Amino acid sequence: MKNPVIALGLDAADPVLIDKWISQGYLQNLKTLREQGAYGRLTHLEYYKAETPWTTFLTGCLPEKTGYWAPLKYYEGTYNAEYVQAYDFEEYQPFYGLGDDYRVAVFDMPQSVLSEKVNGLQVLAWGAHSPQTPSHSRPVSLFKDIIKEYGEHPALHKDHGDWWDKGYINRLKEALQIGIKRRSTICRDWLKQEKWNLFLTIFGETHSAGHDFWYLSQEDHPLYSQKQEIGDPMLETFESVDRAIGEILAEAPEDAYLVVFAAHGSDNNTTDVPSMLLLPEFLYRYSFPGKFLLPQGKSGAVVPPPVTSPQRMNWQEEIWREMYHPNPIKPLLRRWGSNNFNSQLDRVVRKLQGKEDSLLSRFSRPRGPLVWQPVMWYQELWPQMKAFALPSFSEGYIRINLEGREPGGIVAPSEYNAVCQDLTEQLYELKNPRTGESVVKNVVHTRQSASDRDPKLPDADLVVVWKDQPADVIDSSKFGRIGPVPYRRTGSHRSRGFLTVKGPGIEVGSTLPEGRAVDLPPTILELMGAPIPEYMDGKPLVKVSIPVS
Repeated sequence: MKNPVIALGLDAADPVLIDKWISQGYLQNLKTLREQGAYGRLTHLEYYKAETPWTTFLTGCLPEKTGYWAPLKYYEGTYNAEYVQAYDFEEYQPFYGLGDDYRVAVFDMPQSVLSEKVNGLQVLAWGAHSPQTPSHSRPVSLFKDIIKEYGEHPALHKDHGDWWDKGYINRLKEALQIGIKRRSTICRDWLKQEKWNLFLTIFGETHSAGHDFWYLSQEDHPLYSQKQEIGDPMLETFESVDRAIGEILAEAPEDAYLVVFAAHGSDNNTTDVPSMLLLPEFLYRYSFPGKFLLPQGKSGAVVPPPVTSPQRMNWQEEIWREMYHPNPIKPLLRRWGSNNFNSQLDRVVRKLQGKEDSLLSRFSRPRGPLVWQPVMWYQELWPQMKAFALPSFSEGYIRINLEGREPGGIVAPSEYNAVCQDLTEQLYELKNPRTGESVVKNVVHTRQSASDRDPKLPDADLVVVWKDQPADVIDSSKFGRIGPVPYRRTGSHRSRGFLTVKGPGIEVGSTLPEGRAVDLPPTILELMGAPIPEYMDGKPLVKVSIPVS
C-alpha cells in the first residue's frame, strides 16, 4: 500500500484573510496543521482568475493548453454567448483518473466529470458552489444513497442573492452550516470505509461565504456600515470549516499525507459592477459618441454616496429601472411599476407596434438565459459597435467587432491594432471619482494581430484587469460619468492561494517554494507515488524524501 493522500480544498479561501484570522486566535486546526507541516503560497492567472482555477487543478494544464477559459462561451460568427458549463475533459482527463492500481474517492469536486479511469467512488454536485456538472455519481446509485443517509446540501444552487436581502443572507448562513456538518460526516464515513490512495473533497462553502458575506466581515468594504446585527457569518463559516477539517483529518491513517489547499482566493468585489455593467456602457458610448443608456453624469462632479437602499430585491431589476430613455414616463414606469406590470406593458407595446421594440423603448429588461448579466442587454447593438463587452464572472472582456470574423464586422483588419491601442489608452484614463485613482490595473492584449485565430485563444481580444478597489462609479473625460449604481456581490476573487502539507518526510514548520495553482496536481501525484503526466504544466512543490511503503 502506498502512502495515502487526504486532500481537502477550500474553494476561494484567501490566504491573507486566513493569516489574519489565525493571528487573531481563530482557525486552530489550520494553524496546527501549518505548524506541524510545510506551508507555501500559490499564485494563479491574473486574468480569467475566477473561471479557470478548477480546470487548471483538474488537468494540471494552463488554459493556453486546454483552450478552456470560462463557462461563458462566445460563438464566433453569431453575436451570441451562452453558458456552456465545464471543460469537456476530452483532451486532458482529471489527474486522479489513475486506473486500477490506485483506489480513489472524490467527493463533491466542482467543475469535473465522472471519469471511467477512477477505481473507487465519485460524487459530483452534492453541494459545490457553481458545480457546472449534474448531480450524479459513480457508481450510479451512490448519489441517491448519499441523499438518503445524510441528506441534501441545502445551499446547492441556492447561494445566489443580493446583499440587501437580509432574509437571503440568514438562509444562506444556516444552509452553509448544515452543509459543512453533513460534508464532515460523509467524509469521515468514507475514510473509515477503507484506506484510499487518494481521498479528495472541496469545501465550496468558503466560496459562497466570500461572495455574499464579505461586506459583513471586512471593515474596508464600502458597505461594511450596513452590517447591522447580522454578525460575521463569513468568519462563522470558516470556523465551521476549520472544525470539519479537524474532524476529517482525525480519521486519516497515521502514514497519510494531509494536504489542505486553495487554488485561488477572495477579497472585496472589484469585478462584478465594472465588468458586467460599467464596461459595456463605456463601450456603448465609445461606439456611439454622445449617446448613453445608463444616465450620464458630469465627470469630476461631486459624487453621491453609495447606493445603500435599493428598491428591488434583485440587482438586475434595480439596474434596469435606471436605464435611460428619452421619454421620462418610461423610466418612471420601470421605477415604480411591478415586474409583472412592466412585462405585460412591454408585450402590449410590441403588439401595437407589430415588431420588436428597440432597447431604448422597452419597459422591461431583455430576456434570455444570460440576461442576468447587463452585458447582454447591449447584445442587439453589438453588430453596430466597434467593440463590445462579453459576459464575465471576473475581469472585463472586450471583443473587437472585426470584419471577416464577426458576421457584421465593422473594424477592418488593418485597423485592429489601432482600435485595441485606442481602447487601451481610454481605459487607463478611467477614474474612480471616490478615490481619484485609475480603476484599471492592466489591459491584456490576447492577440498580436487580427490574423491570430487560434481556437484555444480566449474569446476576448482585450482583458481589463481592474484595480483591487471596489468601484460603483467611473469617470471618463471623454464620455462622462457612469454610475453610481448599487454594488452586486460584495466579494470577488484574487489570484492567490496556499498549500499546506503534513506527513512522512515533511519537515515540521518548513516553508514551501512559492508555486502556482497548476502545481497542485503534480504535487498530489508525487505524494501518492503516482506517475506525473509529461503534458502537465506544473511541477511538484514537495519531493517525497522517504521510500513509500
